[in-house]
Order: sequence, then C-alpha cells, then structure tokens
Amino acid sequence: MIETPSASLIIKDIIKEIDFLSIGTNDLTQYILAVDRGNKLVSHLYNPLLPSVIKSIKKIIYEAHKQNKYVSICGELASYEKVTLLLLGMGLDEFSMNSSYIPYIKNIIRKNKFKNATKISNLVLKQITLKKIEKCIFNK
Repeated sequence: MIETPSASLIIKDIIKEIDFLSIGTNDLTQYILAVDRGNKLVSHLYNPLLPSVIKSIKKIIYEAHKQNKYVSICGELASYEKVTLLLLGMGLDEFSMNSSYIPYIKNIIRKNKFKNATKISNLVLKQITLKKIEKCIFNK
C-alpha cells in the first residue's frame, strides 16, 4: 500500500520487491498536503485533486506499469464519479470502493472510450492549479 510521500519518492525501488500495489489516496493526500483531514481548523485544505496529489498518483502508476505491475486505488478518490475517467486515463488498473458506488463507476466506464479518458488525463496533468484541474474535470 502506497500511502506516504516517502514511499512515492522511492517507488522505483519498492516496485522491485512487490507483485502489485495499491495506492491509499486518503492518507497519501493527507501526508502530501500536510493536512489533518480530521482537524476542523485545516480540513478544508484537504483536496485530492491538487496538482501535487494527482501528479504523485500518476508517477506511481507510470513507474509501476514500466515494471509490469498491477495498480489499484482505494480511498474516497476511487468513488468520485467525476474523477473516474482521469484515473483510467492515467492507467489505473482497478478501483477499490464501497460497493454502493460500483454501479455508478461501472456505468461511467461503460459509457466512455479509453481515448476520452486519456485525453482528460493528459489535459489535467498539464495543469498547475486546483482551479484549472477542476475546470478540466467538472467543466467549471
């Protein structure tokens, strides 16, 4: 389970020792941003769509696939309908989520072409602000 920035920084070394990996997005986001999502004073700063988080996830997936490793993702991000295509476009192999979200995510995957997911991913990964990323994903 990749849940810390330190693990993401040495992902090339970790991959040599494993058969597959899962990205724990809740903790990874919290630790990258140094924001306690349970603390009311700072929890509003917690956002898994910030460029540092998205680019870390992409780096992990990219490095894992270079070594033919399977990548799954768990945490709240896996169940965000609007982020499904972004994650697919980044090469994610599997989503792990509460079963109540499965029909919605499955429907999004079935309705879209991988080419569309790749296009969204490429566009999002070029952005350097949360506002621009949200515009790409949510058409704001």
